[in-house]
Amino acid sequence: MSNVLILYAHPAAELSRTNRLMIEAAARLPNVTVNDLYQRYPDFDIDVEHEQRLLEAADLVVLQHPIHWYSMPALQKEWLDQVLTRGWAFGHDGHALRDKGLWLVASTGGETEAYGPQGRHGHVFDDFLPPYQQTARLCGMRWLPPLVLHGAHHLSPIQFQQHVSHYADHLASYPAWS
Repeated sequence: MSNVLILYAHPAAELSRTNRLMIEAAARLPNVTVNDLYQRYPDFDIDVEHEQRLLEAADLVVLQHPIHWYSMPALQKEWLDQVLTRGWAFGHDGHALRDKGLWLVASTGGETEAYGPQGRHGHVFDDFLPPYQQTARLCGMRWLPPLVLHGAHHLSPIQFQQHVSHYADHLASYPAWS
């Protein structure tokens, strides 16, 4: 069974039905460690050595967060800046993450149709992914197709439960689905 590390970043987690239920389902799995960054680092003072140890033990690293201004929440970005250091995660001697999977699991308030050339955001969602993909590439990680839940506020309970189940099934069966 593969070790999965979820780097969960939600600046208003108490208000989130979507991410809260997904994290609760993930936390019940024996192979999953949930690292709630906003709970652990409310002051943004990141324990780099601790975070690097968590990463070293993982086979799959999941970046789970709502999309904020077409990107990740501020603490998630700070975490990347502090933890993925030259000589450890990338660079000449930086091989700590090589061959690990990197999976973006995100939610948006906007419907799928909002992400298109004629939609409110003017671009397909994949146009916002290059920074994530390049992070994986730079660190020698395997970029996995993202799991994105669009229109999270407008799903029926059945659609939402199907999404949560799909997420948990993927976490439990990694790397079989990758």
